Amino acid sequence: MDKYTDLIHQTFDFPTDEFQVENNELLFNGIPLMDLIKQYGTPLKLSYLPKISSQIQRAKVFFKESMEKLDYQGTYTYCYCTKASHFSFVLEEALKNDIHIETSSGYDMQIIKALYKKGKINKDTYIICNGFKRERYRQWISELVNDGFKNCMPILDHLGEIEYYKEHINVKTKVGIRLASDEEPKFEFYTSRLGVRYGDVIDLYEQQIKSDPKFELKMLHYFINTGIKDTSYYWSELTRFVRKYAEVKKVCPELDTIDIGGGFPIKTSIQADYDYRYMVEEVLRTIKRICNDEGVPEPNIFTEFGIFTVGESAANIYSILDEKLQNDKELWYMIDGSFITNLPDAWALNQRWPLLAVNHWDKDYRKIQLGGMTCDSQDYYNSEMHSFQVFLPKIPKDEPLYIGFFHTGAYQEQLSGYGGIKHCLIPSPQHILVDRDDNGELKTWQFAPEQSSDAMLKILGYEV
Repeated sequence: MDKYTDLIHQTFDFPTDEFQVENNELLFNGIPLMDLIKQYGTPLKLSYLPKISSQIQRAKVFFKESMEKLDYQGTYTYCYCTKASHFSFVLEEALKNDIHIETSSGYDMQIIKALYKKGKINKDTYIICNGFKRERYRQWISELVNDGFKNCMPILDHLGEIEYYKEHINVKTKVGIRLASDEEPKFEFYTSRLGVRYGDVIDLYEQQIKSDPKFELKMLHYFINTGIKDTSYYWSELTRFVRKYAEVKKVCPELDTIDIGGGFPIKTSIQADYDYRYMVEEVLRTIKRICNDEGVPEPNIFTEFGIFTVGESAANIYSILDEKLQNDKELWYMIDGSFITNLPDAWALNQRWPLLAVNHWDKDYRKIQLGGMTCDSQDYYNSEMHSFQVFLPKIPKDEPLYIGFFHTGAYQEQLSGYGGIKHCLIPSPQHILVDRDDNGELKTWQFAPEQSSDAMLKILGYEV
């Protein structure tokens, strides 16, 4: 077994629904990647829009079928967490699926206005306004509510936040309260900096909301940083949260909804190892059991899936520029990009994604290290999720080797500062969008070219 194709077939149950190989070249969701490379060159970021919709529909089916199976009496609402990717093509594709929106900052409110102006949302769309809010964010929330966005719902993150809305909102308003969950035991802090302490929730309701006819407490919200995982920590926090919901429900009849945040993972290796249906059923079963024990109705459920919505829709494609043998045993493949600037989670969080060669599947493979183009010792990638090594085909003399990092659609542009100044002035790569027409045929177009030197010089003050 010395060919790259043999290695992949031995390691994984391959091909998969999204990865296939034809003529020793990789297809991603049916996209012939070498055709894209020949048309646009590298480095490039591609976004496959239909994957966004298919992920949303998957989650909706999981909840719908599980609720029917368990005779769960509440409803389910899917929100997209905008901070995962703010691009217009992401929001517009997601909104084709009858979903709602969760926001994190004041500038999100301007995206809401732009979407409304384009007819992508209406004033009945739920806008779940999360985060610790400076005055500008609170101002724009208030303006939306006063303008008739009746489901624009500020989620109170601290005890004094509602005072601003009392002064500036003049219509009936739904509000929520975020509860401060305890962090995972190995985390540096015991309790999340976000949200209201459990012990303050009922006092906040009774002293600042209950007596004001303008405000109606409709939602309790929480979020677990580790995501929805089958661990004792997750189940403990969910149980504590649902019991607090039942406690508040008994003094606040209008409360009827919980938001369990995001947390559906994506595949970080070629093979899936997460049972979505099982986890949805267990979440619903836990909520239903506690509500029955407490004698309160089962709440409506909101989720805010960001990574799950957009993560698996994208890929980063690179050329191997050359190889370098260091200290007689470390073989480096140098890419025409940077992990620090293009895929910052690889550097900051040791994040791993599915990594595959795009071409030369019939060539021998070798163990290698991948190096980025910045002058920084941390700009490397040397292990995959399923192993502590990276293997890729040998580089032939007659044609370059191309590689792809897949499921890179969430957070990377936001964290790296898309279109801004990068370490060593490595430019943002060109961004290609891929969709299908009414006949199912692929169509591609360039969303943005590679960042130019002129754009950088202007930001740095060398040009005006």
